Amino acid sequence: MSSESATGTVDQLPEVDLSGIEALLEPYLGEKGVVIPALQSLQEHYGYLPRPAMEYTARRINVPLSRLFGVATFYAQFKMKPRGRNIIRVCKGTACHIQGSSKVSDRVEEILGIKGGETTPDLRFTLEEVACIGACALAPVMTINDHPHGRLTPDRIKKILDSYE
Repeated sequence: MSSESATGTVDQLPEVDLSGIEALLEPYLGEKGVVIPALQSLQEHYGYLPRPAMEYTARRINVPLSRLFGVATFYAQFKMKPRGRNIIRVCKGTACHIQGSSKVSDRVEEILGIKGGETTPDLRFTLEEVACIGACALAPVMTINDHPHGRLTPDRIKKILDSYE
């Protein structure tokens, strides 16, 4: 399966295994108000909301596909593209900004070849910029899979990233 990206290139998406989806959806069959819980279950299972799984879900829970997509794209918790095994969150809060989080972000982007909101082609990393991590004393700070890395300098980034598979 492939999809056309904003740049006009075709991105290869992983094949979606629909086996086991029936058991995943069973609690929602014939029930009302199940769109969000069903989408949450799908995302927990796949790590994102693949279109084939959403199409199957729409048929099984008897909800228009457009409604599923409307809900999924409205709420920030839902992801429409595959995400990396390692989620990097770089803090852009005031304390981190003052301490140089932009240089940290720039270095992560340079090393990984992606921008904020993107995932590496090998699905190893997804990079996100967040308003605040809540660890101002460690500024500038980033988390990888919710593990904090603080008092960062651009020179430390490569070694940190290399420690994640």
